[in-house]
Amino acid sequence: MSSDSNIAIKLDNVSKCYHIFENPRDRLMQMLFGKRRQYYKEFWAIQPMSFEVRKGETVALIGRNGSGKSTLLQMICGTLNTTTGSITTNGRVAALLELGSGFNPEFTGRENVYLNAAMLGLSEQEIDERYDAIVEFADIGEFIDQPVKTYSSGMYVRLAFAVVAHVDADILVIDEALAVGDAVFTQKCMRFLRRFQEEGTILFVSHDMGAVISLCDRAHWLDKGELRQSGTPKEISAAYLAATYESAQGASVTRRKKAEKKEEKRAEESKPPRDMRLDFLNHTQFRNDIELFKFREDAESFGKGGITIENVVLCDLDGHPLQWVVGGERVGLHVTCKAHQDAFSPIVGFFIKDRLGQVLFGDNTYITYMEEPLSVPSGESFTAVFQFPMPILPNGEYSINVAVAEGNQQDHVQHHWIHEALIFRSTSTSITTGLVGIPMESIKLELCETESQ
Repeated sequence: MSSDSNIAIKLDNVSKCYHIFENPRDRLMQMLFGKRRQYYKEFWAIQPMSFEVRKGETVALIGRNGSGKSTLLQMICGTLNTTTGSITTNGRVAALLELGSGFNPEFTGRENVYLNAAMLGLSEQEIDERYDAIVEFADIGEFIDQPVKTYSSGMYVRLAFAVVAHVDADILVIDEALAVGDAVFTQKCMRFLRRFQEEGTILFVSHDMGAVISLCDRAHWLDKGELRQSGTPKEISAAYLAATYESAQGASVTRRKKAEKKEEKRAEESKPPRDMRLDFLNHTQFRNDIELFKFREDAESFGKGGITIENVVLCDLDGHPLQWVVGGERVGLHVTCKAHQDAFSPIVGFFIKDRLGQVLFGDNTYITYMEEPLSVPSGESFTAVFQFPMPILPNGEYSINVAVAEGNQQDHVQHHWIHEALIFRSTSTSITTGLVGIPMESIKLELCETESQ
C-alpha cells in the first residue's frame, strides 16, 4: 500500500449487499423476527474489493451495465452505506452521478446552483462570487430561471457540470456525464478535465473506451460486482472488448499454434520490400519517415476462429511490400484471411491507433460490398485492400489493429480480432499540432487586392 498522504481514495474490503424480498409480507415478517429468521435473499451488488487511487491520478471504472460501477461511486461519495469495509477520501469530493442527482426538480436552475454548491461545501458568499462563471459555463440562457423539471437531459448535465467545475474540488467523480450533451459542450468539459488533471484526482466511469484511454492513468474492470482486472487503460480496454464479444458469441477459439508453419508463402512475401524513400526527392529534415515492422503472428487476439487473419502488410500501389513509407504518400493496406468454414458476407476492417490506444482512423469493407457480398468456400483465402494517403504523423509508435467478421454492421460474428497486428514508427516529422497531419493539396500566402480609390 502507498503512504496515506499520497492517497486520495482508499477502499478496504468494501462490499454492498441488498436484501431482496419476494413480497411486502416477507419484509414485515423480517421486521418482527429480526435475526432469528431470514425472509429475504441476498444480492451482492459489490463483492468485497480493495484498491487505492493516488492523488493526481485519473482512474477509470469500466464494465457492462449492472456491473456495480454506479453503486461503487455512490458509496465513495457517501450517498450509500457500505455493507462491509471502509472508504477513506482525502479532500473535497465533487460528484456528477446519475442525471439530475442533487437537484430539486421544482427549484429553478439558479436555486439549484445555490443548493448544489452548498451541498458541495461552498458558503453563500463563495457561491455569489462564482455564480456568473457557473452560468456562463452552463450556457443555458434564460432557462437558468426556469424549474429544472423543464430541462432536457443535456441541460441537466450542463448545469450540474458547471457547478462541480467551480467548487474547488480535490476529487472529481464522474458517472457517464459526458455521454449526454452536444459536441461543443463535451469539448468544453474535456478541456476542463485536462486542466483539472494537473492538480486534482478523477474517478471516471464511461463506456467510451477512447475517452478512457485518452484521459486515464489506470483502469479497473468491474464484472457482476467483482473487481475482475486492473491495469493500464489500454490493456483493460482490450480485455474488456474481447470479453464483450465472448459474452455475446461464446468463447474465443485459439487463433493458431505458434509452432504451425505455413505450407506456402504468400505472393506479397515473395516480392522484395522496396524502400519508398528512394522515390522521394525532397530530402529535408522535415520529411516524415515511417518505419514499418512485420506482421505480428503472436499478437494478442480473440474470436470464434471460423475465419483467421493470415497476414497484414502495407504496400505501395503496385502491391510491393514496404519497409518504409513517407507521410503523404499513397499506400495500400493488405489484409489476407483464410476461411475455415463456408463464409458468407465476410467483413474485414482496421483501426490505426497511437501509443495510448486512441483510434486515429480506420474503415471496413461492409458498405462497399453490402449489395453484392462475397462468398468464400471453406479452405479458401481472400484479401482486403484499403488504399489511402498515409497521414503525416507525430514522432512515436503506432499500431494497426485488424479484424474479420461475418454478417453486417449491426449483427455479426467476430471471427478474428488482432490487437497491434502491425507496428510502425514515425520519425523526423513536420507536424506541429494535432494527432495526425493531412497532406495539403495547396498552400498559398498572398496579399489581398485592394480597391482603387
